[in-house]
Amino acid sequence: MDYKDTLLLPSTTFPMRGNLPQNEPQAYQAWDTKQYAYNTMRLNNANASESFTLHDGPPYANGHLHIGHALNKILKDIIVKLHYFQGKNIRYTPGWDCHGLPIEQQVEKEHSKSHLSTSAFRALCRKHADTFLSIQKQEFKDLGVLGDFANPYKTMDFSFEASIYQVLAQVAQKGLLAERSKPIFWSWAARSALAEAEVEYKDKEDYSIFVGFPLTQESLKALKLDALDTHSPIQAVIWTTTPWTLPANQAICLHPNEPYIITQEGYIIAKALLESIVQEGISKGKILAELQGSAFENHHALNPLNDRDSLLIVGEHVQMSGGSGLVHSAPGHGEEDYFACLKYDIEVIMPVDDRGCYDESLKHKGLFKAADVEQFIGMHVFKANEKILPLLGKHLLKSAKFIHSYPYCWRTHEPVIYRATKQWFILMDKPYHNGKTLRQVALEAIEATTFYPESGRNRIRTMIENRPDWCISRQRAWGVPIAFFIEKSSGKALLDSSVLEHIASIFKEKGCDAWWELDNAALLPESYKHRANELEKCQHILDVWFDSGSTWFSVLQSGFYDAGSFPADMYLEGSDQHRGWFQSSLLLSCALNGCAPYKSVLTHGFTMDERGEKMSKSKGNVILPQEVLKSYGSEILRLWVALSDYQSDQKISKNILQQVSEQYKKLRNTLRFLLANCNDLQALSKQEELGQIDRFIIKLARICFERVQAEFNAYNFASGLQILMHFITNELSGIYLDLCKDSLYCDSPDDKGRRAKQSVMAVIASNLCTLLAPILTYTINEALQHAPEIIRQGSSDVFTLRTLALYDVEPDSDFDFLIQLRNKCSELLDTLKKDKRIKSGLELCISGDFGDFTEVAQWLILSDCAPQDQVGSFVIDGKTFTLSTSSKSRCERCWRYMAESESDLCKRCQAVLAR
Repeated sequence: MDYKDTLLLPSTTFPMRGNLPQNEPQAYQAWDTKQYAYNTMRLNNANASESFTLHDGPPYANGHLHIGHALNKILKDIIVKLHYFQGKNIRYTPGWDCHGLPIEQQVEKEHSKSHLSTSAFRALCRKHADTFLSIQKQEFKDLGVLGDFANPYKTMDFSFEASIYQVLAQVAQKGLLAERSKPIFWSWAARSALAEAEVEYKDKEDYSIFVGFPLTQESLKALKLDALDTHSPIQAVIWTTTPWTLPANQAICLHPNEPYIITQEGYIIAKALLESIVQEGISKGKILAELQGSAFENHHALNPLNDRDSLLIVGEHVQMSGGSGLVHSAPGHGEEDYFACLKYDIEVIMPVDDRGCYDESLKHKGLFKAADVEQFIGMHVFKANEKILPLLGKHLLKSAKFIHSYPYCWRTHEPVIYRATKQWFILMDKPYHNGKTLRQVALEAIEATTFYPESGRNRIRTMIENRPDWCISRQRAWGVPIAFFIEKSSGKALLDSSVLEHIASIFKEKGCDAWWELDNAALLPESYKHRANELEKCQHILDVWFDSGSTWFSVLQSGFYDAGSFPADMYLEGSDQHRGWFQSSLLLSCALNGCAPYKSVLTHGFTMDERGEKMSKSKGNVILPQEVLKSYGSEILRLWVALSDYQSDQKISKNILQQVSEQYKKLRNTLRFLLANCNDLQALSKQEELGQIDRFIIKLARICFERVQAEFNAYNFASGLQILMHFITNELSGIYLDLCKDSLYCDSPDDKGRRAKQSVMAVIASNLCTLLAPILTYTINEALQHAPEIIRQGSSDVFTLRTLALYDVEPDSDFDFLIQLRNKCSELLDTLKKDKRIKSGLELCISGDFGDFTEVAQWLILSDCAPQDQVGSFVIDGKTFTLSTSSKSRCERCWRYMAESESDLCKRCQAVLAR
């Protein structure tokens, strides 16, 4: 007789291999049909007492998704589902940022902008954004991400553009908006102003020059320096790394409280910097006179480039850390210069156009000598550096090249310039909210927000503390216009609420293209139409950060979306968004609501290759999410996200994905084993029917699952999974499932001990499914399709998942001792096998003092019978335990050495077959 046919071997239709790349798309398509999955999640807990809203930071609708997008969206999906499976009323509306420079540049490559009207050009930009929005939407769904994709938010929708404009109007009406000419970061490559968040720093080679500005005779006399015996005329020595700004010099700034000296060579320098000036070889260091910096105030020097007057001023910003201690000040090319000169009512000269080239004002303002000026008109300022140096003649005291950190445009990757232009600013330091400034309100809101990790609080706090006013205007076409009418007579913006509301209503119906398509009269309400000819349109558009920063208003407060409540429970993006979306959203919400738009902020790092290097096509180390899906499936990518310490930069490669695949196989096969061994279980055993070992594993499972859930609740998925994998590998698979096999396979179907073990497996499988459902949603859904009813509990799929309660039991034996016993016994068994004294532990039995523990043979996977010949022993806490060969024969059915004679069955197996 073939006894194998009499065994109750595990049986399940849940396959060992997931074939994820082939099977996932079918499931995802079914979930997406009429938005079944998301709608089920949205409606199932609609009446729950707790809710969770994750407000989506909009990705940019340009190009295919990269691995960073996958990390971000999968992490969001895991967190939303985590709260769903905890019974909360969840909302997640995905969105897209549709305006901005990259789309403009892409359209400009394909079409000649000069031959297109603004409306026609904007229509092409809209089409481009819509194309990639559709592509990205499907690519997100392919990752198993669920959300309200049937009604996503798009910043280019007419109603959304109107909402953005409404936020602008409200900011203006609160008095926080101002137009002024001020030097700001200017991208000559993009021909637009840049916010601080749009600037990155890279190394750049520049000139380091020391230039002497001769003092006028009137100033020398007034300072009583005209009698000094110097080798050359007395000069105020400035140091600069931007020679191209020298034509626009208007002043030289000294520190009022620092001593300045005049050297034998006739150079005025800060006393604190004399040693470094000597080291530069500019002076030998002999001092002829000394004056306090404040003594020079309101005296004059001459610019050697053009012989124009340069006023000597004082300012606390002058540092003694390098240079000469005298700062060349061109108020049109530097923020500190601007504010320093503002106190002296000095004119802001700006001779550079939006392309970064000198304009005709060089000639009109006399910024170069007549013989030199023509060659510079139309020249790019960076090309002008080398041509300016020879014109300085003997006044160029030293010139050298050096490498330093310099601001670059993060879109065009070209170096930027500081350039004074008329721009719109949101004011950080004007009191508006109970006497508090926007900066103060934002800082208070930061303290009321939870940050994951906590270090994010300090990062954004420092940025808010130090940021200048927010420049929100751009000089482009594809965006929401700063749709203000300007009075021609006064130059002031018309901010009457009836006008602003009328424009918003037009935008809601026709989109903001109307600003360019309609004339003034058509855009004005009846009460203002008579003034149409007195007004002109502002031609700026809004910074795209204003678009995304106002999404809380458009999505959470407008009523157009079923997107959840304000403030959102969470904003979740990459750590770079402390200077971007987190900050712009914070400022606009604080301006209008006096609070942050989020209760918590979670950040993740960037994706790198396995060596921690940035991915690039030239290095050949780029991992595309689309390729991962084809080779591994989205579950592997999702598990990679969950297993990663996402708060730091993440490494990904084929090797890493292969390691993740092994982890996935362990989880899948554990679930499969549990399901397969519960296949004939009809009802759960009662609590009192559980054995001693059953109680042990239940307690460990409860401790493990509670710890894992606590880690997940803190969004520490990697540490939670590490705890779970340790339990599965060591206690569940390594001990319990291994020792249960004899009972599961060989006991009678209705044996109480076997049913108890199956019941334990069922509740563990059920809780394991619930824990893993947010991460491995597809796999858990698949497992449930093959699970016995006792585990499914009527669930049709993962979205209707019901969880079996874990037994509330405590082990009644000392399992710390029993673990030691198992380990010592295993060590001795390994030695006996290596020495070829035994083939299996079932050949042996054990004797010793086990207290009240009655399941020793099962615990150690030995035979439970009378001992014969001793083969070894070990000691624990002074107690000796002896392993001996069994006095009985091997049972041909269960292989335990408990049969009375060879070729016979043990009593247990005889009873089972006799049924």
